[in-house]
Amino acid sequence: EHIQRDRPAVYAFNHTSNIEPPVVYAALRPLYPRLRVLYKAELRKLPILVWVFDAAGFVPVERANREQTMPALDTAVLALQGGASFMIFPEGTRSRSGELLPFKKGGVVMAIRAGVPVVPAAIVGARDAMGKGSSVVHPVTIDIHFCPPVATVGHSLDDRDALTAAVRSAIAAKL
Repeated sequence: EHIQRDRPAVYAFNHTSNIEPPVVYAALRPLYPRLRVLYKAELRKLPILVWVFDAAGFVPVERANREQTMPALDTAVLALQGGASFMIFPEGTRSRSGELLPFKKGGVVMAIRAGVPVVPAAIVGARDAMGKGSSVVHPVTIDIHFCPPVATVGHSLDDRDALTAAVRSAIAAKL
């Protein structure tokens, strides 16, 4: 009930497995074709995947390159303002232990700048399907718990730490 069908939003998920992006993308199918992904630029090394990502309007971020990060976020903000939604994995990498890692702030920053909510969502079970470093997928049930949206309207970039903490806390409560 927290999927925002009539307005753009940033969907923030925990990350423990390579199986999560396609599962989450499928769960957000009511948002097609307005669903985008903010993803780590290292994935551009995968030849066929990069063509699909580019055709879908996904936005790559070079996490270690701040000069590239801001233009990438500008692109994402314009897409949000144009009605697209984004899915993000704010931990920035998969957690080997399953414990929630610290969150990067870029997703909250783009939500604040675009004036759209952030919808926290907790993924449970994906690590059992395919752990970090594994190439084997095991049959399991994966649950996605969508939390109430965290509003960004009326907030400034000075509030990004508190809003990021609120998103992380909502996900942690569902895990």
